[in-house]
Amino acid sequence: MASSVVCSWLMAACMSVACENESPASVSMLSSNPCLSSRFSKWAARKRKRAFPISARYAPEFSRIRNLMSSCLAFEPCHNFRRSTSSSSSFSSLALASSPFFSGDNGALAPARRSDKHKNLAQNGKVVAVAVQPVMEATPKKKPPTKQRRVVVTGMGVETPLGHDPEEFYSNLLEGRSGISEIEAFDCSQFPTRIAGEIKSFSTDGWVAPKLSKRMDKFMLYMLTAGKKALADAGISDDVMNELDKTRCGVLIGSAMGGMKVFNDAIEALRISYKKMNPFCVPFATTNMGSAMLAMDLGWMGPNYSISTACATSNFCILNAANHIIRGEADMMLCGGSDAAIIPIGLGGFVACRALSQRNSDPSKASRPWDSNRDGFVMGEGSGVLLLEELEHAKKRGATIYAEFLGGSFTSDAYHMTEPHPQGTGVILCIEKALAQSGVSREDVNYINAHATSTPAGDLKEYQALLHCFGQNQELRVNSTKSMIGHLLGAAGAVEAVATVQAIRTGWVHPNINLESPDDGVDANVLVGPRKERVDIKVALSNSFGFGGHNSSILFAPYK
Repeated sequence: MASSVVCSWLMAACMSVACENESPASVSMLSSNPCLSSRFSKWAARKRKRAFPISARYAPEFSRIRNLMSSCLAFEPCHNFRRSTSSSSSFSSLALASSPFFSGDNGALAPARRSDKHKNLAQNGKVVAVAVQPVMEATPKKKPPTKQRRVVVTGMGVETPLGHDPEEFYSNLLEGRSGISEIEAFDCSQFPTRIAGEIKSFSTDGWVAPKLSKRMDKFMLYMLTAGKKALADAGISDDVMNELDKTRCGVLIGSAMGGMKVFNDAIEALRISYKKMNPFCVPFATTNMGSAMLAMDLGWMGPNYSISTACATSNFCILNAANHIIRGEADMMLCGGSDAAIIPIGLGGFVACRALSQRNSDPSKASRPWDSNRDGFVMGEGSGVLLLEELEHAKKRGATIYAEFLGGSFTSDAYHMTEPHPQGTGVILCIEKALAQSGVSREDVNYINAHATSTPAGDLKEYQALLHCFGQNQELRVNSTKSMIGHLLGAAGAVEAVATVQAIRTGWVHPNINLESPDDGVDANVLVGPRKERVDIKVALSNSFGFGGHNSSILFAPYK
């Protein structure tokens, strides 16, 4: 019975297509004239193809039915079909079995069956009429317009060679103090480079459990303390923490080098026996474990992972954390970077790259971006963490808003492992994409915290890219935090983001120290001088680039 009903429906649909805009007389004439019938069948097939667009998803199924129709069926009515109940039942079963929309009780497709009567009809040239209900493409429902979720900075934490909180750190930057000194953590007398931006006094008291402090790598300890300091800075007390929806709070803090000390110690222990190895050597060496441990400590169950893109790591983490908030996947995100590579293997590795300054006799003068007498970058260590928060969430809890995060972008040079692209195309593209993504006019960017590491090629290529993008802006001021703290590798972008936010808050941008003889082609009027300068910042840009051709640019502005 069901098959008869379906078959009747198929017949009606078929005839409505074939006979659209045709009179009954013309249909009758076609059924009685084989020649006209054949021509009409071809015309109907073309018309049917135009009338019923089939979505790509179901095209294979309709193709099977179409082939079946073209091989043994036509659109003229068949008296045998009308008279035969068994035929219609058998044929409807065949049609249903070939379609994925009908199945047996157990969910399997019903086996296709063709009666002998149908075989005879096909062999004798007699045909049966059938039509298939066309699948109309679903009209996509437009989502109702939603208000853009804005992201603001409500907390900051740092561990640097110039201080352990944002106020102390930025005060020293404004004074032009250098955090570069001789390495004291190990004997480096055999190395050609013996200076770094080393953290001399560091304590985890009150921030990390003593048991973990003894086992964790320093990059994790820096990350945990900076992260918790950012929460304290944001006014996240125990009471506030208990009221947070922790499923909407996440941690995204990365590292370029990971737990090098833990891994190196494991290798040394393995020389004796695997039994001497630290059972935590694998997890504590991975770059993600700092974020994971901080999330466990806080009970935050939102997005939790790390990104490692060499010295661009922090910016990648900050922008991705902001995107989680913008997309509504989180309300709060701790983000940034951490690295602690001032150990023999770390120092030796960069010496082997011939990338480090060897100005050992005058450490405070060693890091000198854009200066013609620079001879390489200076390693640094530490961590920077920002607490990003959705604007309404921050306002609801009465948070102090330091600045607004506007957006950013990433690109790849796709050129060389360690050298920047000769034309700076990747950097230019990154800056332009960041402006477009953020909806910021290039005329509004009047302060840039540059990546500028104090390497001959890198400094110049970035400077040229900046002039290409902002050369017409007479108000533009550019500086490099690395002139005072060295290059903190994966932590550099986050620490420099803290410096950028502090510049917005205070209205002062820190100096470029050691810029005594600018490179040829470098306009000293664009660069901040040897003393701090007052700047009414409209939009600030912070750049970070890394080995592998990774480029990243992020933008901040005063909250209004």
